Amino acid sequence: MTIPPAVGHSAYHTGCRESLGQLYHHHQPWLQQLLRQRLGCGESAADLAQDAFVRLLKTPRHFDSFDGTRAYLSRMAKGLCVDHWRRQDIERAWRETLAVRAEVDMPSVEHHQIVIETLCEIDRMLAQLPEKVVSAFLASQLHGKPYRQIAEELGVSERMVKKYMAQAMLQCALIEAGFEASL
Repeated sequence: MTIPPAVGHSAYHTGCRESLGQLYHHHQPWLQQLLRQRLGCGESAADLAQDAFVRLLKTPRHFDSFDGTRAYLSRMAKGLCVDHWRRQDIERAWRETLAVRAEVDMPSVEHHQIVIETLCEIDRMLAQLPEKVVSAFLASQLHGKPYRQIAEELGVSERMVKKYMAQAMLQCALIEAGFEASL
């Protein structure tokens, strides 16, 4: 890989506007092309590339080399794509849910966006929880199953289901309070 002469082996520190500008100038076209290849959509690629640099603006990082910068941006792009695809799946499921509802019940555009954002937050929360906790939470909240039935299905005690539910509800409360859920 050749290093552009303007970049050389100097480091970028995104905490400085000039450095972030250089970083953007030297890597944005490459990052956008990488995202376009992964997503198959130029508009989404442009949006996600911008999101990557906004994240770097919010959380400055120090890069020791051109290759190190590209490696980091590549990992970031992978995560952005996964988030993008998950959001698309959530939006598709929401549209399918709305499709079976009567026209009278259709939410406003603002309400639609709030629901999508909330569902994405719940999805991120569930992705952090152990599989049995997620299964218990979904069985209870989506399917209305009693704890005894959930315990039988998961092969655990009813008391363990209560612990799973407490763990999931704590994460929901943290989301509602605006805190990052950490396990």
